[in-house]
Parts: sequence; C-alpha cells; structure tokens
Amino acid sequence: MDHTAPSAPSAPSAPDSLSAIDPLAAHLTDYALSYLHSAALRTAARLGVADHLADGPRGADELAALTGASEGHLRRILRLLATRDVFHEDDKGAFHLTPLAERLRSDTPSSLREAVLLATDESFVRPATRLEDAVRTGRSVFDEIYGAPFFEYLSREPGAGEAFDRGMANVSAGEDDAVAAAYSFPAKGTVVDVGGGRGGLLGRTLARNPGLTGVLYDRDAVLRGHSLDVPELTGRWEVRPGDFFTSVPAGADVYLLKRILHDWSDEECVRILRACRAGMSADSRLLAVDCVIPQDNTPHPGKVLDVLMMTALNGRERGEEDFRRLFTEAGLRLVRVVPTGSAVSIVEAAPVAPVA
Repeated sequence: MDHTAPSAPSAPSAPDSLSAIDPLAAHLTDYALSYLHSAALRTAARLGVADHLADGPRGADELAALTGASEGHLRRILRLLATRDVFHEDDKGAFHLTPLAERLRSDTPSSLREAVLLATDESFVRPATRLEDAVRTGRSVFDEIYGAPFFEYLSREPGAGEAFDRGMANVSAGEDDAVAAAYSFPAKGTVVDVGGGRGGLLGRTLARNPGLTGVLYDRDAVLRGHSLDVPELTGRWEVRPGDFFTSVPAGADVYLLKRILHDWSDEECVRILRACRAGMSADSRLLAVDCVIPQDNTPHPGKVLDVLMMTALNGRERGEEDFRRLFTEAGLRLVRVVPTGSAVSIVEAAPVAPVA
C-alpha cells in the first residue's frame, strides 16, 4: 500500500522561471543588454584583474583589495563575465583565469588588453548611442559630440591619441605576421608602409623578407613611438613624416595600406589612392589590407567594424567590388584578393598605364 502523501498540485511557473523563458525573447534581450557585458569587460581590463590571477585563483575579497574596488560590485561583474567564459568562478567563490581571460593580461605576448580598452573606449561608445542619427543623416555624429572629427580629436588630446595608437598596435599584432606570410613580396626592393602606425606590419614584412628595405610613413607624433629599432632590422628601415592625402614617398616597389581605407569616405579614399598612384612606378604594387565583406549573411568581423566606422568616423568596410571601383577612380586596377587567415585580406592593385 502506498503511504506517500499525494503530491500537491503544481504551482504555475513564475514569469521569471528559466523553464518559462521564451528563447527568442531571451535571445533578443541578451543582444539588447550586451553593452553591459562590454562595460564589465572594460572594467575588468582597467582594474587589471587578469594580472592578479596570473599566479592562481583568488576570491573577490582579495581581488578587491588588490584593485581598490568594492568587493561586492567586483564579484558581480566577474560573475557576469564568467557566464561568457571570461574568468571562471569555482564552488568556493574563487575566480580563475580562462583562455579568454588570459588575453586580458598585460604581460603576455598574446595580450589583447589594449585592444579591449580601445574598443570599449568612450570615444567609440558615445557615438554608438547616436547610431540612429548616423543612419538617418548618413554622417557620423562624432564631431558633434567631441567638437572635431575623429583624427583631429586624437591629435589635440594626447591621452586619447596614445590610447588609440596602443590599441591599434595591439589589434594589428595578431594580424601582421599572417599578412606578411600571405603575400609573395619581391626578393629585393623597398616597401612603404603608408599610415603604418608603429610599424608592426612593416617590421614583420622585413623580418620575413631579408632582401627588402622599408619606409614607415605616418604623422610625426605617431612615428615617435615606432617599434622598428631592433637588431634584426638594423640598417633596413627609415621613418618619414607626411600626409598621405597629398603625397607618399615615390619609387617604392610595394605600398602597404593596412586598415587605412576603412577609416575614410570613398572620396577621401580616392585622394589617398591617387597620392599613392602618383608615387608608383609601372611595376609597383599597392596592397590594401582591410576586411573584405562577403555578400551573404555569413558572420564576419568586418560587419561589426562597419557599424563602428559609421558612428565614430565617416568610413566603412568594403566588399571586393567596392575596392575595384575605388581603384579604378584612382588610376589603379584590382589584381586579386589574397586571404590571410585573419579578419583582413590583401587587396592587390597595380597601376593602369596612362592612355597614349
């Protein structure tokens, strides 16, 4: 005979019960609140949490003492990040590094801390809150918010400019060797890295091609932080300040433009490309290194960056036909698109011979 008490009728699920969540609503809500994940990630990076976990797991109390943060608030953001595999909280409440959190350390070759700080910087986040205005008007609202276009703002705000240069160097570090390895550079000759920042790509290109010499061409303020002064490159490089809208060093065999064209409107890109074309010989090649957007619904990092370009700048990411059109207007022809195994591809261009 069954002596167990009859089970009580099931109570209706509470509206916030996980079993009652509409998966589509949950998915959309997660997207809508994703800015909080970004803010939490930036906070952890700014506080240096990952550095403090390099020697092993720590509780939120220890981490709060080390970072000067509120223990309760720090625990809450780390708990959120742990849901995305950035840190791991064990059953004793201690936080561990994960493969993603390792990339937030500041002292490792694979660190992406500066890139995360750049991507989550106010100068990108504030214009994004005005995306609707950009979409309605077809123009960035950056200069309305900060009183100057993006690059002018960076030049007048040294701290912002330095953070941008560090972040871009950090972003590029993971791509430069892939780009240098993907293209068959000439055995001898000169490479000009136009707007080459601190020289990461030029350095990797010269290291892989010992018969080449290089010129790093950028604004003087940027060149002062270059990374080319290393023993393996001694005597094979020089830096030259200048404005790529007006001219570039003439007579080189290869011109590199890495993540330059996406910053600018089509009209400004044509100006840059024409300045390069004026410096090229008949046998020179121009390599535009940028995202090349696929035409279908395939996820691609460039599709996210494309929205960033329309909010902070007046640039855009482009597809193959977009590059072909820009090159044609500048007196160049698209030769081929070379994948690199990274987010960017190499779009190779050659001069069009003048009509006799």
